[in-house]
Formats: sequence, structure tokens, C-alpha cells
Amino acid sequence: MSATQENGFELAIERYIDASLATVWKVWVDQIEQWWCPKPWTTKFEELDMRPGGRMLGMMSGPDGQSSPMDGVFLEVVPEQRVVFCDAFKAGWIPNKPFMVAIFTLSAEGEGTRYRAAARHWDEASMKQHEEMGFDAGWSAVAAQLAALAEEANA
Repeated sequence: MSATQENGFELAIERYIDASLATVWKVWVDQIEQWWCPKPWTTKFEELDMRPGGRMLGMMSGPDGQSSPMDGVFLEVVPEQRVVFCDAFKAGWIPNKPFMVAIFTLSAEGEGTRYRAAARHWDEASMKQHEEMGFDAGWSAVAAQLAALAEEANA
């Protein structure tokens, strides 16, 4: 994790997943609601149009009735390699108060896959807010959930 303007005030986690790149990608796309947020939270996507300019609209819900809406657009989608989205725009390029750009990368590593998830922020204050919200623990838990599903599917 680092805090420089040059790298977009980035927070990131990495994890090796003992499953093929194709399997990790399939789970990333097809089972996204099962791994997207740390349990016991759940996610429901109303729209997930995975193409540049496509909308990501969903709701994360907590066990005590908490909710956290997600609305943004995909900037880049390269199957089995990279997904980039941001919340700076809603569908139709409607400006939205930005919080982050999320960058997910997958790369083959031996028999498995190297997974990297990064959140880049517009300023240091937003990055620190995300860090205080539990970025490391939350995004690491999500990576573990994705890994468990992919490794089970790969077995």
C-alpha cells in the first residue's frame, strides 16, 4: 500500500490462487455475488454490463440491515486479464462524486493465478478513509472467498 499522487493514492492486495486463469476468470464473472463483499455481507447486482462504458449497479447488505449502494461504470474489461471500473460516473456518463477507481488484474503464475486488486483514489483523504473502513481486511477476505470458489471449481 502506498500514498503518492503518482500512483493514484493506491491501496492494493495480492493473492496467489491455486486455480487456472480460465477458472478464476469464470468464477470472477459467473459467481461475483458470492465473493464480492466479505461475509456475512451479501451483494446483489441489478446490472453488471461488463464492457467499457457498461454499468455496474448493485447493493451490498450487512447482517444488521446496513446497506452500501454501488453505482459506476466499467472503463476496461480484458477477459482473463483486467477489469477496471470507477464510481466517478453513473450510466450515461452522469458525473458522480468519485471515491475510487478499482483495478483487478489476473495473470498466470505456474499452475495457478496471481490476483491483484487495487483501489486508486483521487486524494490522500479518500485513500485514508478507505483504509480506515477496513480496506486491507475486507479486500483480503474477498480475495480469499474468490480463491476458495475458484480452487473448488478447479478441483
